[in-house]
Amino acid sequence: MSNLKTVLQNARACTICKENLPFAPNPILRANVKARILLIGQAPGLKVNSSGVPWQDVSGDRLREWMGIDSDMFYNEEKIAIIPMGFCYPGKGKSGDLPPRPECAPEWHPKLLSLLPNIQLTILIGQYAQERYLQTNRKETLSATVQAFKKYNPYFPIVHPSPRNQIWLKKNPWFLKELVPYLRKQVARIL
Repeated sequence: MSNLKTVLQNARACTICKENLPFAPNPILRANVKARILLIGQAPGLKVNSSGVPWQDVSGDRLREWMGIDSDMFYNEEKIAIIPMGFCYPGKGKSGDLPPRPECAPEWHPKLLSLLPNIQLTILIGQYAQERYLQTNRKETLSATVQAFKKYNPYFPIVHPSPRNQIWLKKNPWFLKELVPYLRKQVARIL
């Protein structure tokens, strides 16, 4: 049986999709056996690929605001694990970054998640995480799935905190009025 340190070392050395990446593989993830909250997002953006620090961008600032925590708590691996759907920057697409590479989650998530026994809340950020973890329990649209957030415990689906989603947030005021306060309460209770 593997331990988390070994699996993390192997995941960080992964080159399974190197032929399809715009840069050399740079898997970015964090986890600790004591972590109680798990964040599953899409894949690192270009800025995060350069820094090596997950969610160290405008989207991360908004995510921390939604969660009601500061950077020190967010980056405390004993509290929060960060395991995206794709570990490396996938490249630029027509309207933003490309989708996360499909190899990472099937290869690494089962190994990693089996070694995180204390996770009480898994925040599914965006459609790719929700597709994998909610599967047929998802609603017809991302908006409907996120609006039904209370039905998925211990999963908590949210939209991506990207500034590109500003229009979506304006069209869905319930997100900031209902979901964000509920998310903050859950995060505070667990941490």
